[in-house]
Amino acid sequence: MKKFRKYGFGIIVGVIACAGIFGAGYFFYLLDASGEYEITASIKNTDILIEEKEKDIVTHVKTPEAVKAIYMTSCVAGTISFRNDLVKVADSTEINSIIIDIKDYTGKLSYIPEEENLKPYVSDKCRAPDMKEFVKILHNKGIYVIGRVTVFQDPFYVSKHPENAVIRAIDGGIWKDRKGISYIDPSSIDAWNHILSIATSTYNIGFDEINFDYIRFPSDGDMSDIKFPYSGNMKKSDVIENFFSYVHKQLSGTGIKTSADLFGMVTVNYDDLNIGQVLEKALPYFDYIAPMVYPSHFPPTFNGWQNPNTVPYELIKYTMDKAVERTVATSTKIMTLGSEIVASSTPIRYAKESYDKNKIRPWLQDFDYGGNYDIAEVKAQIKATYAAGLNSFMLWAPSNRYTLGALEKEIE
Repeated sequence: MKKFRKYGFGIIVGVIACAGIFGAGYFFYLLDASGEYEITASIKNTDILIEEKEKDIVTHVKTPEAVKAIYMTSCVAGTISFRNDLVKVADSTEINSIIIDIKDYTGKLSYIPEEENLKPYVSDKCRAPDMKEFVKILHNKGIYVIGRVTVFQDPFYVSKHPENAVIRAIDGGIWKDRKGISYIDPSSIDAWNHILSIATSTYNIGFDEINFDYIRFPSDGDMSDIKFPYSGNMKKSDVIENFFSYVHKQLSGTGIKTSADLFGMVTVNYDDLNIGQVLEKALPYFDYIAPMVYPSHFPPTFNGWQNPNTVPYELIKYTMDKAVERTVATSTKIMTLGSEIVASSTPIRYAKESYDKNKIRPWLQDFDYGGNYDIAEVKAQIKATYAAGLNSFMLWAPSNRYTLGALEKEIE
């Protein structure tokens, strides 16, 4: 199979002079300035039979200057009526981007990959067999498509590769959090390559950006009985930065846009929250950083607010101001090397590169948890994001039902 790239309109007549048993023949092919032909030549004596087939070309949508996104689960992506409801949200409001689960907390894939090494990971419950076609539909509407990949929270991968799992210190069995979910050791390079394989696979079917989530050490379980076979006693923030760096190096030059989800507290904390996440250690390696600043997930009395969930504007404005300040700064504080504990650490400063403030793209809350979130609360968060000088946001609703009254109507 030989490929010819089309450079312009017209017809080219070519002559093949073949020696020996092949003899000589002629071939004809059309050029029309878009894509490639795949041409198969079958040669018999002096005849060359040509079969022309237009290659299925995958296109991508340019990243909007201001991304305004909603989230879609694997199950919804595979339910045509439900996913069409979310497409209508994008059609009728300011929403111009949709985030779709590629690999969710189960570790299984929501699409049918072409790569043999990924086929065993396809979900038997929530998947969209027509994902490639669905992405094309979104692109035809001008919708930017982001694929979400959970990274180190992955029970299915662990079931296939227990040697790469976080284990119990007491007996070497698979460690699980309070929800019964197992994790990959964040230093497993085999797991890193698995994640990268998924990233490139989905980009090749049309996803415009890959959003990495759960890029952290586990935290919600019996932390007194936990062991990391690969990470050992390495500093957690160094381990996670190693992963950031590896992803960046491997995907550089591919055209794949990347984003990283981080805990909301990274905007105000300078330690690694005991999970390995430090804002300044993520900034150099991704196109966008997405702090999950859901007001419901901040502890009581945070910044003096008895219940942070009741002050959505104030909380988002405060955390985004801090994130912007740290992103554009040329130096930053960090806790004393060798310590992961804020209370006993003394902040020091080190030089850093200054980044565009709009590298920050927050996840905002559009769900009820510890309070009622409706039009006023969702609008307040969006308004606070803009007030901090940012232009993009992503809405998280586990139900995939969004507060339409909080969104601007699309201008026709």
